[in-house]
Amino acid sequence: MTKRRATIQDVALAAGVSTATVSRVLSKPDLVSENTRLSVFNAVKSTRYRINRAAQNLRMQRAGAVLVLVPNLGKPFYSKILSGISDGFAESGLSVLITDTESRPLSGGDLAGRFLDGTIDGVISMDGDVDQAILKHCQDANVADRIVFSCVWVDDPTFPCVRSDNEMGARLAIRHLHDLGHRKIAHVTGPKGNVLAGARRRGMLEERAQLDLPARPEWIIRGDFSLDSGKRAAVTIAEISNKPTAVFCAADTVAFGLISGLNARGLRVPEDISVVGFDDIEMSESFVPALTTIRQDRHRIGLLSAEKLLERIAGKTENAADKVLDVELVVRSSTAPPNPKIL
Repeated sequence: MTKRRATIQDVALAAGVSTATVSRVLSKPDLVSENTRLSVFNAVKSTRYRINRAAQNLRMQRAGAVLVLVPNLGKPFYSKILSGISDGFAESGLSVLITDTESRPLSGGDLAGRFLDGTIDGVISMDGDVDQAILKHCQDANVADRIVFSCVWVDDPTFPCVRSDNEMGARLAIRHLHDLGHRKIAHVTGPKGNVLAGARRRGMLEERAQLDLPARPEWIIRGDFSLDSGKRAAVTIAEISNKPTAVFCAADTVAFGLISGLNARGLRVPEDISVVGFDDIEMSESFVPALTTIRQDRHRIGLLSAEKLLERIAGKTENAADKVLDVELVVRSSTAPPNPKIL
């Protein structure tokens, strides 16, 4: 015989309170006394009561889910951010839906439509290239206040973001190479128009100017955050007559491709050329040579992004300021003083 599922009435009877009090404890525990909370929680445990999330969401006019936009799920960079987002929503009762915007790009009113048809309660976007028309649809539908950007951002204060201090990270990388004695420093950028690539390029240029380092146009090499762009940069560097002694890459994946390409052309890292990356993804410590890089706390970015979105779903939109997290230089084996034979 199937055992009857416990109801909220059973919990109220076991705790000696009203069903309204049980409901209040389960939805807004801060509004009741500690003794009442303990009584209700003990009753929930003893009766093995399980909250009917679907019914609760219906009463609260909530979808019970948030959507996370990721530009390429295949990239290892996003794993820790997603882990942080998952942890941030763990106690919220909200499901986390993930969409790869590279394989399934958004269009027109797609995003606003998901709000309006009751599919989602909020959005975290790790895609900084979301079409402005899509965001305009959300503003027109009065749902823009439930969209938060994570790691990336758009030039519109309507949409807050949680991100790292990318400019400072680039400055730390250039300063580290300068302190080692490097003066001829190249940079492999991220994709054109990308906000992360732009911020890291600005920081690099600012620090290079601050340190009065020489600048040559051929030392700025276009990349796209991929291994292949690092390999292409290695071909370019190998053919430059006035070679740089160090390279700052806009992402670790670019640095891996660069080191591989340089090795294939007989240029050793760090003996002939030092290399610095950005992000400190999991492979950075295990790569050969272990990569000197800029560490950003990706798990915390995800966690704080979830917390900010929860605030906005709850109607607390007054905290619209961006959250900018500190970064850290992690020195490993891919950087060394310049080889005096090639200065």
